[in-house]
Amino acid sequence: MALIVNGLSGALAAQAALNAASQNIANVMTPGYTRQGALLAAVSAKQAGALNAGSGVAVPALLRFSDGYKSLQMWQGASALGERATVQPYLSQLEQVVGNDAASLNSGLDAFFGALNAASVDPSSGPLRQQVLTAADALAQRFNSLNQVLSNQRVAVYQQRAATVDGINNLTAAVATLNREIAVTRASGINPSGLIDERDQKIDALAKLVALQVVEQPDGSRSLSLRGGQPLVVGAIAAKLALQGEPDGSQTLALAFAKESFTLGAGNLGGELGGLGDFERRVLTPLMASVTDMAEALTVRTNTQLAAGYALDGAVGQPLFEFDATSTTALLRVADGLVAEDLAFSTDPALPGDSGNLLALIELKSQPVGLTSLGTVLFGDAVTQLVGKLGMDSQQNQAALATAQTVRDQAEESWKSTSGVNSDEEAIAIMQFQQMYQANMKVIAVANELFDSTLAMMR
Repeated sequence: MALIVNGLSGALAAQAALNAASQNIANVMTPGYTRQGALLAAVSAKQAGALNAGSGVAVPALLRFSDGYKSLQMWQGASALGERATVQPYLSQLEQVVGNDAASLNSGLDAFFGALNAASVDPSSGPLRQQVLTAADALAQRFNSLNQVLSNQRVAVYQQRAATVDGINNLTAAVATLNREIAVTRASGINPSGLIDERDQKIDALAKLVALQVVEQPDGSRSLSLRGGQPLVVGAIAAKLALQGEPDGSQTLALAFAKESFTLGAGNLGGELGGLGDFERRVLTPLMASVTDMAEALTVRTNTQLAAGYALDGAVGQPLFEFDATSTTALLRVADGLVAEDLAFSTDPALPGDSGNLLALIELKSQPVGLTSLGTVLFGDAVTQLVGKLGMDSQQNQAALATAQTVRDQAEESWKSTSGVNSDEEAIAIMQFQQMYQANMKVIAVANELFDSTLAMMR
């Protein structure tokens, strides 16, 4: 009788192992699938007797080949990669726009001051004066074009942030739902491996959007929180992120969990959400402020200097530029109604051909100017330094992006080495457990023959 019990338990154990191997092979190409295997354990003898070897084999559980540390490394890699990847398109666009020689502020400033230099040869020349107005108008248009690009980028950042927040809310809700389903499934004695794989994929997608801290709970659920400790998911309860508009047009993040609410800082969020905040805070906003600073300084200094001179008709100089910090498309423009004869190049109303005030205008290029992102620099060098700083920011992000991609790739490979399906290993396992099944069926057959022989002897 013991032969039959042992053989039957061995056959059933082999069948369970074959089922696990077949499931693995069926999902060899399924993204995020974690391989499984049967845990075999010898059953101790249940009857007395020194010759009783045991009561066969049991399968107490199916093993899920998962390493929490490797999963955490993969999610951290996703956060770093998402943070760097989401910023690079913005930086690349700014590099192309600001560094474009044909349409850059540098070319516009050089053309404007070049026209002033040309006019110093004959300050009373109408064509040379008109060239100054034309160069001034072209410079204003370049300021406006760059300001428009920067404003469009800010709108794009706000829109992408809103989409990211929606994605985070959807994923946290999905993780909370899966937490509940996994707990119920485990309590019912059903294998929850498929649900756990689905949850891990949701967490991986969420980690790309914002950096996470993940804690495994005894009931099989996973609690998620931000780097700052603010909860995102606890059991079957999910937090909700919301964007709030400020009077200055900026955005702030608020998190509501249960009856608590938190205001999140722009820094240390990680993922796409953190990358957008970091780019806006460190690059975009200072650059917009610096362009505005330059336009204002150019307007104030040029108009102030012109007011100290005299036009061809001896009249006091009129403003050349008009500045509007609140306008996206008209940050800087040439004053309405101004004509070439109104340019106050002379320091003496009785000498229209004098160039004293014109030379003072030309010297403005060599004067220092204070910019938000650079500090105090020479006016003529300001754009060059802005372009250099932008290029440095872009190169640093590209280097960090390459590193983040390498770290993520290595983390994925490490995860696959433990949790991924190897079709060759599974094929070998199927052969081994097939032989185990056949051997145990042979044991049962031998037991039946012995039983029949015993009965025949007793007739």
